[in-house]
Amino acid sequence: MSTEPRLAEVAEPEPAQQAAPGTDQAVKETLEDYTLRFAPRSYRRWTPMVVATTALGGIAYMADFSIGAGIGLAHGTGNALLAIAVAAVVIFVTGFPLAYYGARYNIDLDLITRGSGFGYFGSVLTSVIFASFTFIFFALEGSIMAQGLKLGLGLPLWLGYLVSTLMVIPLVIYGMTALSKLQVWTTPIWLLLMVGPLVYLVATDPGTVDRFLAYAGTDGDGGINTASVLLGAGVCLSLIAQIGEQIDYLRFMPPKTEANKRSWWTAVVMAGPGWVVLGALKQAIGVFLAVYIIAEVGASAAPEPIQQFKGAFDAMMPSWLVVPLAVVLVVISQIKINVTNAYSGSLAWTNSFTRVTRRYPGRMVFVLVNLGFALALMEADMFSFLNSILGFYSNCAIAWVVTVATDIGINKYVLKLSPHAPEFRRGMLYAVNPVGVVAFVAASGLSIAMYFHALGDTLQPYSPVAAAVIAFVLTPLMAVVTKGRYYLRRTDDGIAEPLLDEDGNPSAVTYECHVCRQQFERPDVAACRTHDAVVCSLCLSTDKVGDHVLPAAV
Repeated sequence: MSTEPRLAEVAEPEPAQQAAPGTDQAVKETLEDYTLRFAPRSYRRWTPMVVATTALGGIAYMADFSIGAGIGLAHGTGNALLAIAVAAVVIFVTGFPLAYYGARYNIDLDLITRGSGFGYFGSVLTSVIFASFTFIFFALEGSIMAQGLKLGLGLPLWLGYLVSTLMVIPLVIYGMTALSKLQVWTTPIWLLLMVGPLVYLVATDPGTVDRFLAYAGTDGDGGINTASVLLGAGVCLSLIAQIGEQIDYLRFMPPKTEANKRSWWTAVVMAGPGWVVLGALKQAIGVFLAVYIIAEVGASAAPEPIQQFKGAFDAMMPSWLVVPLAVVLVVISQIKINVTNAYSGSLAWTNSFTRVTRRYPGRMVFVLVNLGFALALMEADMFSFLNSILGFYSNCAIAWVVTVATDIGINKYVLKLSPHAPEFRRGMLYAVNPVGVVAFVAASGLSIAMYFHALGDTLQPYSPVAAAVIAFVLTPLMAVVTKGRYYLRRTDDGIAEPLLDEDGNPSAVTYECHVCRQQFERPDVAACRTHDAVVCSLCLSTDKVGDHVLPAAV
């Protein structure tokens, strides 16, 4: 039996006279995670640097080493490094406006997407794309951990997959409060174990650098090849959706003021688009370690991070310590990233399900759904065809992120056809905005067709470029064609209090939702259609007949 508050029943007669029933635990879950809603100032107690450290802790994944190794082994070091650099520049440029909006207005990427060209229901499509990102990378990290458990403890892979899935559930239950502590305390250990072997190898055997730089790959002669660079960049660009996970933390940034603006901006840039700097370094390290493993052991083990670090540790410490340390590194990395994957994925699934069904089942339901998808991928041995999965997925992710980033950067600030302040509440937005939806569908559809050779072998490597260019061109073009009329269904939410305070931060003035009887800050409420009162965004989302949803402005 569900223990959630009866938010789904707001369509009953005179709901304002009813206190929303439910257990304290259910209410705590709803208010702890701020699923579907703005993160209020009263909850955002962390300093900018704590938020940044927590966000960066989520990119401790080992997949970068596998991705870099796969590209390097196929195309050679020169092409791999260029591919990594190209992807990093694209990810940084597109991630900056998204990170700023998430931190400034304290909303996640789905809420940003709603008001940045997609509409209230249009962004369900991108929420599913993002949820897919989280379980694909959960499965990848779980596979890497299972490899470590097999090496260190002799566990069969199928059991390692199960262990890596189940162990994160207790950590994900408690949301941001628990995750911030986990990420802050484990980051120094992770950095030491990751950087130490690399520094040792370079310092004690400079020849490793020469072999690394000269490696030609299996598909080339060592020269720079445009197709190879773009194919490699396409795989790296599958990580472009990582900005969504960064924003899931950045939305808890404190208000930006004159007193903290330097640390605020540093945290936003470092933990927002800046995540890709560390990501690109890890990919380059993956190429380096793969080339080292080829020389020392052989090519078969080179793409596996557990084997990469086992080989590196073997060069610098007693043999009895090598496997335990390699396993510790893999396990810490897997926990750090997969609590984030499970957390962010559950938010994305909950967002989609609640809007479509107008029922809020609780975030923990979708933690289990996300983990189920990830476990199925692991048992299907997704690690063996990693680059194919990521190359295909990157087309969808690029189209989405570039569309939203272009809407913010061009449509809001240059053309001024998109409303400057983000909007996410039901009743304020059109169900579907053709600006973002058309740009996204066209960009992802055409780039996927190119990826699967539908437009010829010559164009196939250019599919990620096509996804980015089409989205970048169509987003402002659609805004001009539609004259921006499908962004806002109405501009007045029926409350006189301004949304933003004198510093441009979301207002901290509180109101009581007359349906669930909880206190919410100004950006998270709107006037009720049938009562002289206000309704919170979650109750609006679960209003099955629209009794409380404001009508379209005439």
